[in-house]
Formats: sequence, structure tokens, C-alpha cells
Amino acid sequence: MALILNLETATTNCSVSIAKDGITLAIKEHNTPNYSHAEQLHVFIQEVLVEASISLSELNAVAISKGPGSYTGLRIGVSAAKGLCFSLDIPLISIATLKSMATQSISEEVNFIIPLLDARRMEVYSRVFDGQCNSVRETRAEIIDENSFQEYLKNGKVLLMGPGTQKCTTVLKNNNLVYDTSVYPSAEQLAKLSFNKFQKSDFEDVAYFEPYYLKDFVLQTKAKKSV
Repeated sequence: MALILNLETATTNCSVSIAKDGITLAIKEHNTPNYSHAEQLHVFIQEVLVEASISLSELNAVAISKGPGSYTGLRIGVSAAKGLCFSLDIPLISIATLKSMATQSISEEVNFIIPLLDARRMEVYSRVFDGQCNSVRETRAEIIDENSFQEYLKNGKVLLMGPGTQKCTTVLKNNNLVYDTSVYPSAEQLAKLSFNKFQKSDFEDVAYFEPYYLKDFVLQTKAKKSV
């Protein structure tokens, strides 16, 4: 038996679940553009443990969504996961964020699933899977234009999913395109993926693990007002 705490903080959705052998026992999440992870994450952890009637000492592992995504969100989630793993002496599991998103839409009706996360300006983080969620192309940061994803649109139905799809709706026009802007990364999808890794003892080095940022952090400052 494996009791795994799953943390998803890569986007605006602060999401926590507790799962037993890949089956979610309790989940708590809140999606807000204000990025409330710092205030809510540890509260949600406590709430799902209480709901599932599980104590911290019973956990067998902690799983974290490793990115790409929000720099601050990823730092908060990874810091919490590392702290729990160190204090409880249990393994850390990482799950690729775009992979967990893609598992929400496994379908025989589409040939390709492309989860998209918002980056800066017209840029997105993307990865390409087939309809059964097998990886077809690695994760990239790319700028959306009228030529984006044409090699896949020529070969079948393409599902673009996630918050980054909003950058595509006015730029990409093709009868093979299907949009789903409602999908966000969630700890619900981490449950099965983290259990699969737990069974294989596919763990991270807690001391040296870092989120998958893909791009360097850029500090944005407000322009000074002219006097």
C-alpha cells in the first residue's frame, strides 16, 4: 500500500490531493489569478489529511508537479514537498506538468494532444502527445503564430488544451483543431502517475532536486513615473 501526498502549484491552480495506491481519497484546490499558493498550500495539505483520516507519519511519499510553469508557484510547491520529505524521511516523486495535463483528455477521437501553459507575451510551454498520451515531441517554449503545430494538423485531429490555448484561438484556424481552455493542472491527475513512479522506485534526490523552469526567471518592475 502507498499513501502519497500530491502537490500541484505550477499554475494559478493551488491543488493538493492524498491518494492510496493511485486512487484519490481527498482533494482540495482553488484556482485564482492572484496565485494564493503561499497562503493556501499548507492549509490544503492539512485539510486533505484530515478528510482522509491520515496523519503525516503515515505518508509513504510526496509527489510534486515539477513544471514548466510559474516560477514562484513551482518554488513554493517544491519547497513544501522537500520540507515534508526531509522531516518524514520519505521519497520525493516529480511529475511533468504537461504530462499530467494530457492525461485529462486521453481520447480515440483525436490524433494529437497538445497541452499549453501560458508563458510571456505570445509564448507558451507546450508538449505533444498522441491520443493515448504517449510522448511525440519534447517540451518547448515557443511563440504562437499562424504556422504553429502545422506538422500535426496535416496528419489528423489536434486537441489544444490548457490556459495557453487562449493565445491560439485568434491566430490558428484549421478544421482539425479542437480547443479546451477549461483544463488546468490538478493534483487529481498526479495520483495515478505518482503511484506508478512509486512502484518503480523512481524517486528524486531530495537535496538536489530543482523544478523544471525551462526558461530563466525574469524580474518585472513597474516603469517609473516621470516627474
